[in-house]
Amino acid sequence: MVARRLIAGALILAVPVALAVIYRPDRAVRVAASAVADSVCAKTFVSGLDPDAVFAETMDRPGIRRLRAGMRYRLDRAAKIVDVSMMGLLGSRAAFHDGFGCVLLHGSEAPYLLRSDLEALKMPKSPPLLPEIAGPGVVEASAPALKAALVHAFEEPAEPPFRRTKAVVVVRDGSVIAERYAAGVGVDTQLPGFSMTKSVVNALLGIMAQQGILTPSMPAPVPEWRASGVPRREIEVEHLMRMTTGLALDETNSGFDPSNLMYLYGDMAGFAVKAPLIAPPGTRWAYSSATAQILARIIRDGVGGPEKTLALAWRELFNPLGMRNVTLQFDASGTLQGSANMLASARDWARFGLLYLNDGAVGGRRILEDDWVDFSASPTLDTDYGAGFWTNRSEHEYAQGRVRIGIPRDAFFASGNLGQRVVIIPSQHLVIVRLGDSVDPTGDIRGLGRLVKEVIAATQP
Repeated sequence: MVARRLIAGALILAVPVALAVIYRPDRAVRVAASAVADSVCAKTFVSGLDPDAVFAETMDRPGIRRLRAGMRYRLDRAAKIVDVSMMGLLGSRAAFHDGFGCVLLHGSEAPYLLRSDLEALKMPKSPPLLPEIAGPGVVEASAPALKAALVHAFEEPAEPPFRRTKAVVVVRDGSVIAERYAAGVGVDTQLPGFSMTKSVVNALLGIMAQQGILTPSMPAPVPEWRASGVPRREIEVEHLMRMTTGLALDETNSGFDPSNLMYLYGDMAGFAVKAPLIAPPGTRWAYSSATAQILARIIRDGVGGPEKTLALAWRELFNPLGMRNVTLQFDASGTLQGSANMLASARDWARFGLLYLNDGAVGGRRILEDDWVDFSASPTLDTDYGAGFWTNRSEHEYAQGRVRIGIPRDAFFASGNLGQRVVIIPSQHLVIVRLGDSVDPTGDIRGLGRLVKEVIAATQP
């Protein structure tokens, strides 16, 4: 009897221990600490926001809020370093490098420091191809209905989940016709786009395709996959762009999935490329930030390194569009954080959207390959995801639902966590940008639908 009780007790103890060994809750906590460290670092040193307010809003995110009782941060303004830990344990550090944003540090690992003259890169040799979209001051809506649309976009409910809209910019026929900003945010304030960075990766790939460096249909140039007999060698660039690689890189935002765990590695793409194949490429879709990070490494290797990645972005994308307030962040290995974390002003996000509204050409010059925009906005398999953009040009229920709430059928959009959106609507000659910190699980899609619907109504002849 005593032996049975001992065995039963041992089994009861063994189950949680085994689960802890398998799921490694410490890793999930470190993933959360990394997200908080990067957020506080970037929004403090790049956006110029108050770190206490940033920390409080970040700790209210789904999946992180359950840790707020024990999570703390420490900011060293002189060294420009942010440390975040859970009761002094399982910490993460983010360090700011002027002009290059924040990089997550792991242990004693020394990050790759870009050796680019950023100011020289940002000094274009010729005027922007895209005409100026607004003057220096905030553009107030002239029509009462348009002004009301922006007022509604900033309204807060009486109870959570709160919307926390930070910026809205409306561009029609190439000019800002209305914009509004939250307190502490202005026309030049750089705000994180989160996964809208994936759309920027799409643009860089489109530029490389235009220059003949790669094609979507080519086998993905990943050295680890090129050996004979390796199943992953069948993965094409387009499979990565459309998230149909068949790799075990599904993103669940649990803190345990590969797309979250990659933030614990200095070489995020180096971690991601090792994932096993679980389905034939092109047959299965699963949202995955890790696939975008692999694309970022393909860009890095294809143009010749981190410095040339930065040069490509400024010379071929940002400068021609007149984007001035932009920060690209890199991981510790020197690879662009292509899955997330580019910061830009709301106006610059709008300028980026205009490239796609104008079918990839500005000022008579083709920046993106012919048909690249339609390719990017066309749905993947039976989903509402294209290639780096979400799309309403789909029969998927989510696309149909967005159409019902007022976002036109031809619309497609860059989308990031917490409701970051650049909505491109060719039929209306509109680009609408919404940036903020919405903790609604949908990223306040209904609020976005109302904004789009009211802007369209206010701009009809």
